[in-house]
Amino acid sequence: MTTTAVQAPPARRRGVVVTRVRHTLGRLLVTLARSVAIFVPVFLVATFVTFALRSMSGLSPARIQLGEEATPEAIQRVEAQWGLDRPFLVQYWDWFTGVLHGQLGTSWTNGADISTLIGLGLGVSLSVATFALIIGIVLGFALGALAALRRTTWIDRAITGFVTVISVMPAFVVGIVLVAVFAVGLDLFPSAGYIPAEQGFGPWLAHITLPAIALSFDVVADVARQLRGSLVAAFRENYVTGAVVRGLSPRRIFYGHVLRNGIGPALATLGLKFPALVGASVVTEWIFGLQGFGRFANDSAQAGDVPAVQGVLVVSIVLVVLFNLIVNLVLARVTPASQRGV
Repeated sequence: MTTTAVQAPPARRRGVVVTRVRHTLGRLLVTLARSVAIFVPVFLVATFVTFALRSMSGLSPARIQLGEEATPEAIQRVEAQWGLDRPFLVQYWDWFTGVLHGQLGTSWTNGADISTLIGLGLGVSLSVATFALIIGIVLGFALGALAALRRTTWIDRAITGFVTVISVMPAFVVGIVLVAVFAVGLDLFPSAGYIPAEQGFGPWLAHITLPAIALSFDVVADVARQLRGSLVAAFRENYVTGAVVRGLSPRRIFYGHVLRNGIGPALATLGLKFPALVGASVVTEWIFGLQGFGRFANDSAQAGDVPAVQGVLVVSIVLVVLFNLIVNLVLARVTPASQRGV
């Protein structure tokens, strides 16, 4: 009897832990299934529209290779070499099956493999965008939480004014200032270029720091504003009042109740931020001399290289969907509101 009484509580605790783990895994699997169910039709429609843009554009590899003075016979011969004389749906299916295997086609301008070209630029942009996102999350969460904890004080007003200012500062202006001050003036960072991480972590980090800071301002501002607003709203909820009445410490109330319930909008904001950082950094890449994904997309569009543009769009779609999937999984795990909705 005594042995059973002593061993029962640990057994019950293990049972509770197992139940919670199963419940958490169930929520994550449901969220994953929902996201995949949305991703598949979105990807199919997006790739079809992307491929249809080539037919609508009226561009042709023959015009790029032969020039505007090419004869109709020469144009027809080159288009036949590229398979453009086949039915539209046949071309789409061949291209789509190649996309599923990671093959994005061949460039019209130089005949290079588009997957390889995008991979080279994407590594640069992912490095900068990931570091910019980390900076944005750390500073944004710190400023937003501090403003909410010191709401209606001068600290709150100062943080609100600061994030308002940096939210309207273009990344290319910030980049030019950073180069002038920290690269040219103080000689603390390189002004341009990129070194892969395999060649040394220190040089790699030094080359991506300034462009990452330039891109992070918008993330800092959005995360800080979203987090402050949601935390202030969470502080007014009845469950916080109940926690105060029960005598819980301010730290436990903030981390256990306010932050978990108020973090959702700030995390959701990140859903589109990372893909945007990867694809919309062309001006910043020009300033810092980076041959990244955004610059490759811009060069391809200006050259009329339709297969390359299609590859850029496909990769952008995948980045948006995958990062939103990650955010949804984090929301399902962290926020009570998401847990109750599953």
